[in-house]
Amino acid sequence: MNYFYSMAYTVSIEEENKEIASRYKDLLKGTYQLLTTEDKKSIRKAFDLAVDAHSSQRRKTGEPYIYHPIAVAKIVAYEIGLGVTSIVAALLHDVVEDTEYTLEDIEREFGETVARIVNGLTKISRLNKEQDASIQAENFRKMLLTLNDDVRVILIKIADRLHNMQTMDAMPAHKQLKIASETLYIYAPLAHRLGLYNIKTELEDLGLKYTEPEVYNDILAKITDSKEDQKNYIETFTGVIKDTLNKEGFQYSIKGRSKSIFSIRRKMRAQLVTYDEIYDKFAIRIIYKSTNEQEKYDAWKIYSIVTDHFQPNPIRLRDWITQPKSTGYESLHITVMGPKGKWVEVQIRSERMDEIAEKGYAAHYKYKHGKEKESGLESWLNKLKETLENPDGNAVDFVENFKLNLYAKEIFIFTPNGDIKAIPKGASTLDFAFSIHTEIGMKCRGAKVNGKLRPLNHILQSGDQVEIITANQQKPNVRWLDFVVTARARGRIKAALKEEQKEIANEGKEVLTRKLRSLKLTLNESTVNDLVRFFKLKTSFDLFYRMGNGSIENSQLKEFASQKNNAFLNFFKNKIRRTPTNPSLGNEEVNEKYDMLVFGQDEEHLDYTLAKCCNPISGDKVFGFLTINEGLKIHKKDCPNAVSLQANYAYRIMSAKWIDSTKQDFRVFINVSGTDKFGLVNQLTKVISSNMHVNIHSLNISGNAGIFEGKIAISVKNIGQLKKLTENIKKIDGIEKVERVYKQ
Repeated sequence: MNYFYSMAYTVSIEEENKEIASRYKDLLKGTYQLLTTEDKKSIRKAFDLAVDAHSSQRRKTGEPYIYHPIAVAKIVAYEIGLGVTSIVAALLHDVVEDTEYTLEDIEREFGETVARIVNGLTKISRLNKEQDASIQAENFRKMLLTLNDDVRVILIKIADRLHNMQTMDAMPAHKQLKIASETLYIYAPLAHRLGLYNIKTELEDLGLKYTEPEVYNDILAKITDSKEDQKNYIETFTGVIKDTLNKEGFQYSIKGRSKSIFSIRRKMRAQLVTYDEIYDKFAIRIIYKSTNEQEKYDAWKIYSIVTDHFQPNPIRLRDWITQPKSTGYESLHITVMGPKGKWVEVQIRSERMDEIAEKGYAAHYKYKHGKEKESGLESWLNKLKETLENPDGNAVDFVENFKLNLYAKEIFIFTPNGDIKAIPKGASTLDFAFSIHTEIGMKCRGAKVNGKLRPLNHILQSGDQVEIITANQQKPNVRWLDFVVTARARGRIKAALKEEQKEIANEGKEVLTRKLRSLKLTLNESTVNDLVRFFKLKTSFDLFYRMGNGSIENSQLKEFASQKNNAFLNFFKNKIRRTPTNPSLGNEEVNEKYDMLVFGQDEEHLDYTLAKCCNPISGDKVFGFLTINEGLKIHKKDCPNAVSLQANYAYRIMSAKWIDSTKQDFRVFINVSGTDKFGLVNQLTKVISSNMHVNIHSLNISGNAGIFEGKIAISVKNIGQLKKLTENIKKIDGIEKVERVYKQ
């Protein structure tokens, strides 16, 4: 006879095979859903494959590895109440991770759904911790990555964790502590969130067993010692109300239930009391038979009976029958003053409510068959997903430390050190930079997302790990507003732009003073008002800002001066063009001046005409439509013809938007060359970034034998700004040639 020997495990192969067969039969008997013959065939097929795949593997205890998937499948089948798909996936959950079988093998044998679930479970196992990322944040990230897949992945993972916690004695102490800490941090709160209260309680108690063994054993010993007293007390309490319940014709059962070790420990900490000072160490549950129509009425009738005999604590009433928890939990909880002056929690619930409390929504579908059963289970899974995504749910927070709710419109991003940030779905790397700190956002040049370089407008996904790249010379520009979605980022960018506009306007005011002086004009209120009218602006601020950013050319100022110096023209102009108000010299109001249409992502300038069907005006939300004979026509987005055009001629639609021409940037390319000198690149970037707020898009410098060549892509406002920049670059020691090129 063959034997397998381990330190504390000595069993023959024949005995092992008998035990495996026995556990398999126990799994089939212990399913919560009713199984068809076809269901049993699928489970048997998965069982045979798992036995074969794990035939050479052993657990730390020395037992066959197959014991573990069978146990996980039993938890999934009975304690969670899932059906055949999940039982099959649970039996196979470690096959792809630990054996030669592939995901393609699983899909071929058991179909796409089972393969997807197994893949989700394998993905959790295979994800490695990023360097320096905390264990807790990493596990949190792993769980989040499964939320977009199948909720059954999470349910089976919770079952897997429960069995691992139940059989952890053979592991080294440091691994026990690690796994138990993760369980308390992630899996127990998540089980609660999903309505798996029994599993949540067991995970918490087992977590405490390994994280605080002395506390756990001390409370366990005290509960064990007081069990007889507790039993006698419950009998005394229930004896008082049983007669009345019987007289009223109720069919019921009364159970006593000790509080979990973990919840007792939590109360001892929160209330700073000893074990003996906690008054509600156990609860009494009254479970009654009733019809769906009558059960709410019966619950309150039993409440009345209990409170007739025992004084209730009015602030300890919890009515989850009128307003069930988001997980479907229904029960009426009251705390009353029982015999010997002890507070007792009483839970009142129907058999249906009790079943749902034990098994969650799966209880609704226990007796259904075929397609009806499957659709019922699917609706339960959808309900669980809604629970995860519901920001207003009554369930406990997903992770208590963060007080964080999971819902669809939020994603979770990690810093290089494993810290977590919640930002809205659709947020960019720039949004994330501002969520860390305003200064980091202001100087953000790009980011490394999961180790790869990404631009500012890259849209992040839940679970991404992001390292922001900053540059001291970087500053916000108006285009940033096109790809940020968070209010924080938009507010900070707008404030920075306004502050920058003030600086530019102040510079512009000084430049205008000098230029007017050279034209024999004085900068005073009258001149400013005339200039505002001449350039068709709204305020003095607009004038100074455009002067500062180079939008106003010297030739335009000379034209103004010649008109100003012509007394007759000046008199005539004042007669026919009076402004209704006189903007003050110090007015800081900033007005959007939508005077230019640009098209496509590259914001191109194209010829167009305005459609007569909707008569769009500057600032309207518009789109371009390419006609056959009349070129590009501009329609409002709410034009009566918009839906028809977009539906029938989508390929001829072009995105369009109005912009302020003075804030429009033009990308140009310049080549520079000269003698290679130390610090030249630094001087070059400094001159470019400090000259009239020009943005650098790319800078490529190469040197050879003391000679260098460089290609630079920049954004400028107009040709005047480019000329001034070119002149300043030529002044750098070592620069010999600067020229604009038209192809890059």
